[in-house]
Amino acid sequence: MLRGCDIFCGAGGSSVGAREAGVEMVGAIDMCPVATSTYRANFPDAHVVTDRLEQIDVGAFKRRVGEVDVLLASPECRNHTCAKGARPRDDASRDTAMQVVEYARELAPRWLVLENVIYMRPWSRYPELKRSLEELGYRLSEYTLDASDFGVAQRRRRLFLVGDREAQPALEFAKRPGPRKSVKSILDRRGAWKTSPLRTDRRAKATLARAARGFASLGEDASFLLVYYGSDGSGGWQPLDRPLRTITTVDRFALVEPGPQGHTIRMLQVPELQRAMGFAPSFGLTEGTRREKIRLLGNGVCPPVMEGVVSALTAGSATAALS
Repeated sequence: MLRGCDIFCGAGGSSVGAREAGVEMVGAIDMCPVATSTYRANFPDAHVVTDRLEQIDVGAFKRRVGEVDVLLASPECRNHTCAKGARPRDDASRDTAMQVVEYARELAPRWLVLENVIYMRPWSRYPELKRSLEELGYRLSEYTLDASDFGVAQRRRRLFLVGDREAQPALEFAKRPGPRKSVKSILDRRGAWKTSPLRTDRRAKATLARAARGFASLGEDASFLLVYYGSDGSGGWQPLDRPLRTITTVDRFALVEPGPQGHTIRMLQVPELQRAMGFAPSFGLTEGTRREKIRLLGNGVCPPVMEGVVSALTAGSATAALS
């Protein structure tokens, strides 16, 4: 069996996907204690380190985990993404991505997969990162993939930089038959969670305005989602028959439903967001507060997408069927 290591591992979304693709995950690193606690709970046989990558003795880490065939890496993305708005970027944070080169050099896996937001491409050091990996012998290819094409009920476009030391990666992904999964597929039954009245004196005017746009398009008897926090360029709402918009690290989406006493509203809950990321119910997300769990999911990688990438990359075939 192939052996894998996951740096910037988070809760373990990439590792779950790689495991489904037939990779035994033997090592993982992240600086967030809640993330590594979650990872350990789901990968009890892996050697998991809670620390900054640059503070770790990579040689000692390699001696502990042994040979590695696949290196997964999802460097910090907040200072690349447009979700940060006009706020200043933290170059030191973005530069942590260069640790991928150091770990690839020391662990010497045949394959590597770097996942990040698509806005990583304009980063000034991105060409340097690629050049440094090529100098280690990796032949690189880039793919922009949407999780909704892999059976995930979420539109989430991400950059995948894949490398192979023995062949040029040329991955093709078969189109998944049928319609994409929608928000409806991830919602818990009505009544499972506490709701509150939508129209109250305390409700923010902006929230009511977004709801009004939803009612104007779908009618008063329809259920739909509001973008409750944060900016949105699509009216601040979305219907339930489409994939969820991208999950972020904040509690963002609220469900509006009609009822005998008027419309109600509630935030989407952690189990629903977990399903919208493509995690199976068996994945344990028990560590941390609700806010920390949502942050882990928003920072995560959809397992079905990584499964498809790793399957195609390590199989050496040109086509990998989507889940």
